[in-house]
Amino acid sequence: MAYLANYRALIALIIVLTVLSNCLALLGPLLCGRAIDAIGQEAGKVNFEQVFRYCAWMAAFYVVCSALNYFLSVQMITLSQRSARRMREDVFDKLMVLPVSFFDTHQTGDIISHISYDIDTVNTSLANDLLQICTTSVTVLGSLIMMLSISPFLGLAFLVTVPLASVFIKTRAGKIHGFFRRRSAALGALNGFVEEIVSGQKTIKAYHQEETILGRFDRANDSACDAYYDADYHSSSLGPSVNFINNLSMTLVSVLGAILYLAGRITLGSMSSFVLYSRKFSGPINEAANILSELQSAAAAADRIFGLLDQEGEPADREGVTELGGVEGDVEFSRVSFGYLADKPVLRDLSLRAKPGALVAIVGHTGAGKTTIINLLMRFYDPQSGSITIDGADITSVSRRSLRLAFAMVLQESWLFSGTVYDNIAYGRSATGQGAAMEDVVNAAKAAQAHSFIMQLPQGYDTVLNEDGVNISQGQRQLLTIARAMLLDVRMLILDEATSNVDTRTEIRIQEAMRRLMKGKTCFVIAHRLSTIQNADLILVMEDGRLVEQGTHAALLEQNGVYAGLYRSQFG
Repeated sequence: MAYLANYRALIALIIVLTVLSNCLALLGPLLCGRAIDAIGQEAGKVNFEQVFRYCAWMAAFYVVCSALNYFLSVQMITLSQRSARRMREDVFDKLMVLPVSFFDTHQTGDIISHISYDIDTVNTSLANDLLQICTTSVTVLGSLIMMLSISPFLGLAFLVTVPLASVFIKTRAGKIHGFFRRRSAALGALNGFVEEIVSGQKTIKAYHQEETILGRFDRANDSACDAYYDADYHSSSLGPSVNFINNLSMTLVSVLGAILYLAGRITLGSMSSFVLYSRKFSGPINEAANILSELQSAAAAADRIFGLLDQEGEPADREGVTELGGVEGDVEFSRVSFGYLADKPVLRDLSLRAKPGALVAIVGHTGAGKTTIINLLMRFYDPQSGSITIDGADITSVSRRSLRLAFAMVLQESWLFSGTVYDNIAYGRSATGQGAAMEDVVNAAKAAQAHSFIMQLPQGYDTVLNEDGVNISQGQRQLLTIARAMLLDVRMLILDEATSNVDTRTEIRIQEAMRRLMKGKTCFVIAHRLSTIQNADLILVMEDGRLVEQGTHAALLEQNGVYAGLYRSQFG
């Protein structure tokens, strides 16, 4: 209702059209009854003039009613599409402000199903079911008024059937809603599974796991089908049950009407009109019961949508924060402790310092906490205790935007968007409001050893890359992300296995180019291949969330500790 309230004028028009079209339709049974009375009960005494006049008015009313219903349907579609568009914008806006922790704990396919399936379900309900409900309300109320005006006594039949139908619908609706919520959740889980499998096809085929994946899909598919069956099975009883109650009311009306007619209390035409109105009265109730399952489906989808919209976004910058400017690159961690789960710490009492312009390498076994350091430095997460400072300023005292713009990042998983090579390399400059000249982009590409392969593409720097750059190799995608980072005029760089997808020869050339370009900048490098960080100014050795060793390559080898063990495991 909050979304619909944004379109009050359109809703007012819809209400007016609904009332007009249904009022015209409600005049049909009245005119029909009068036409029947005009025929009379004796042969040869038919008043053809009145019969034809009533029939002509009926035809005219129904034609106008049909035209109004057509225009009403168009307006309802307009309303539903506008509401769906606004809802998609709100969901996507929410996704842009949600913390990284949300995406770490939710499947991509399930998130996508919120924008596609769930919103489409609500949209369909707005376009069809809401119109049906509006029409039903007017038709039921109008039919009841007309029936009572014809014969209040006959209307007593509905004192039994209407409460009976209302109680039945209300009781069943409460039970059905839970089934539809489970159905939406099962479909979201299935979408998440399919998205995961589609993105991992090479790995699945390489390990010959097709049969295993098919079995897992069958189980997920069966779970979704069972959830759909339960929802549809329990909702399917509504229509026939309410239809039975309505037929019961028709039986009572027929019996009472026959008695009144024999007693001379009602004419045949009035009786016919009453029966037609009773069908108009009970028919929409039956239809409402039939669309209740769709309404429950829409309600379950809305639950998921608003559940996402109600998620806590990334905490706002605290009041009085400053902009991080004139960065020197002096980074310090002071007794920092952090865990993604409160009872499972990842970093324990970590203290370290990276001096301005230093190349700091972070090494350690998988799960030692290397990437977590970067997550905290970029404020994707905040530590449970301790502090992180840049140039002496606590990172919580500066805006997140200025903090993140002070870094350039190259991750192990390269990310490119659909656009030209130039656009992908210049991507970081757009966030700062600065443009990137072609000369700057070319220089960055040359430094990243990417210029030669770019010039071999069909349109060079104007070549349009497919989604995620799938029309170039994985190593070439990585080179473009390195060029993107090199283009940024920042004093701090983060490289997370940045050269893991390139060959050794290219890696050596990139390391030389990066060394020149990173001169005077504070650089954090996460590396598993120790050959890439032997010239680092400081190597930090992590183990079980603790900093166990630090120093230069030569000094750590002399210590013959954890780092020396890692080095020997790679180089014998």
